Amino acid sequence: MRRSSRWAERTMPAVRRSRLWTRLRHRLQFRHRLRLLADDRGSASLEFLTVGVLLLVPLVYLVLALGQIQHAVLGIEGGARHAARAIAQADGHDAGLAAADRAIRVAITDAGLSPDVVSVAIACEPRPSACDTPRGTVSVRIDATVPLPLAPPVLQLDVGLGVPVAAHALQPVSAFGGAP
Repeated sequence: MRRSSRWAERTMPAVRRSRLWTRLRHRLQFRHRLRLLADDRGSASLEFLTVGVLLLVPLVYLVLALGQIQHAVLGIEGGARHAARAIAQADGHDAGLAAADRAIRVAITDAGLSPDVVSVAIACEPRPSACDTPRGTVSVRIDATVPLPLAPPVLQLDVGLGVPVAAHALQPVSAFGGAP
């Protein structure tokens, strides 16, 4: 049996009826809002963008940092190799050291490093004072610190964060001396 809409009007006073309908309406609106909040429609794109940005920013920084480190490693490795070759093929000890100095400066500049963060050690065998000794060996070691991109100075020391890299090259000196 269906009751008419006027049944409520007949059984309840008007004030009580309006309070009841107001509560019921608020409760229904609240439930409707909860259902809308619990609904997953349209949230996949937002989640994808949020997670994508959170993963993309560190990944881009990692690629930039590794690229800069690899660039510096290849630069100082080439510098060490060319410096050892220049010393081994030079006509004299002093001429070889001057040619090695030029090769190292060019390599450091091309690698984008500051001369302040690079140290060079040259050793000659069997006589350390004469790198042009026939059948000798020239050893060049270059150590550098590659600054990380966008890394601020740490603890107000005016030095940014960096990664230490090193290159070592050996070159035999010809038994006949000079360039081949």
